Amino acid sequence: MFAALTLVKLLIAASLSPFGDEAFYWQESRRLAWGYSDLPPLTAWLIHLGEQLAGHGVFGMRWPFLLLGSAVPWLVVAFARRSFDERAGWQAGLLCLALPLAGSLGVLALPDVPLTFGIMLALFALLQALERDRRRDWLWLGIGLAVCWLAHYRAAMPMLAGLLLFVLTPRGRAQWCNKGFWLAMAVAGAGLLPLLISNWQQHGAGVVFQLVERNPWRFHADALVQPLEQALACTPLLYALLLWTAWQSWCRRKEGAPWDLIAISSLTFVLIYFGLGLFADDLRFRAHWALSGYLPLLAALPVLLRPYAKRRGWRAFVLAGFVFAALGQLGGMVYLGMAAHSESARMLAGLKIFPSRFVGWRESGDAARAWLAKQPGVLVADNFMLAAELDFQLDGRVPVYALDNPLNVKHGRAPQLAIWRRDEPALREVHPGEPMLLVVDEMALRLRERSDWLRSLCDRIDSPRPLQRLDLFDGRRRMAFYVGRVPAVAGGLEEDAGQCLIWRQASMAAAAGSDSGS
Repeated sequence: MFAALTLVKLLIAASLSPFGDEAFYWQESRRLAWGYSDLPPLTAWLIHLGEQLAGHGVFGMRWPFLLLGSAVPWLVVAFARRSFDERAGWQAGLLCLALPLAGSLGVLALPDVPLTFGIMLALFALLQALERDRRRDWLWLGIGLAVCWLAHYRAAMPMLAGLLLFVLTPRGRAQWCNKGFWLAMAVAGAGLLPLLISNWQQHGAGVVFQLVERNPWRFHADALVQPLEQALACTPLLYALLLWTAWQSWCRRKEGAPWDLIAISSLTFVLIYFGLGLFADDLRFRAHWALSGYLPLLAALPVLLRPYAKRRGWRAFVLAGFVFAALGQLGGMVYLGMAAHSESARMLAGLKIFPSRFVGWRESGDAARAWLAKQPGVLVADNFMLAAELDFQLDGRVPVYALDNPLNVKHGRAPQLAIWRRDEPALREVHPGEPMLLVVDEMALRLRERSDWLRSLCDRIDSPRPLQRLDLFDGRRRMAFYVGRVPAVAGGLEEDAGQCLIWRQASMAAAAGSDSGS
């Protein structure tokens, strides 16, 4: 099962176009630093390593993440084997492969891959350190936590889980005077150092984005559907089994190892992320937040089910849970495989699940390359995602600027673009009056924001002239190309916003439904 799933992941990773966030991480990998306005540095470092060894391309970018993602099920096997026995280890590994969020880990170059790997490594090391108290195990605990800090700000969650374990349990409290524990904390602190340095250099841009800008910090009732989101992400029957396992583990926590570690580590992720979700970010995908809380539960689930093994109803329920999870995993792989090829992606154009973030980039890159060859000029995209994708498709051969789109702020990329001098003020300062090729992703913003943004574009390019419109996948992806000149100042070029050429062109194309001329 591991070999088959790995082969499928390899095929998808080598053919699926990067989506906007991935392409931006690739841009970060071309400018190595202590950290960035959206993330700590490890994701960029891994992409840089991947392309140094395998060359530019989606596989070169993703293969380090494939390795880390493929290691996670084996860490689950090791954790379950150490906690219980060999049989539980193999069963937990199979469950991990079937769990859609875990089995698919590594297909995309995302920070959650090293984060999840680091959490599972730290959990396994802590299990052994509490049992054997060897310096080597404490060192691996520190390395796992350091990887977490290098990967994402959500490294704070495994630290919180460990704190609760070391406060609420007798064997945890006994470690406060253990030199091995403080060795682990020192190593973990080393992983935090780049994050601190980058925030000092950027005046706290990363912390401000993660803790303030992306979160409303007010109750929003729509987040009460989080359990339904988790049930869909895990598949419902397996999700129900995992919740039952969490409850059973909590009831057994006073028995000591390993139930106290499993209960506290898993429930910290599941419950606290649910509570935070009621007040925090309600605009981005969040079903993957609790993944690291499910992994230790996969180790305990086979053991807890053994007393019920002779009950036909329980056996059928568990088997159905595993089968539906595996089918969910297969469905996710098929979906990504369809998104990797234009012909199959077109079959999804009429559905809500259309993979819009993975398609259309190759076509826009080919068109930009062709127009730059005919009419050389400064390449400008109307948002950071499109700029990153064009940069990736052109292999960084020409500088790509991004206009000051609301998306740049929403995703925390505006400060980083300013540091790189690839934002709109830098464009006007460095290239005033020069020829400009503007590429507009007319579908990037939400419908209520789209019209105002398109009207504003005429103030951001002097004397625009339409070149080509790519109307792809029955209008689900629409890119427009304009030639003009870089304005020396912002605004003031279009007296009547209602007469804005770019806005009128986009409105006509939307009304026509499909207008794929050049």
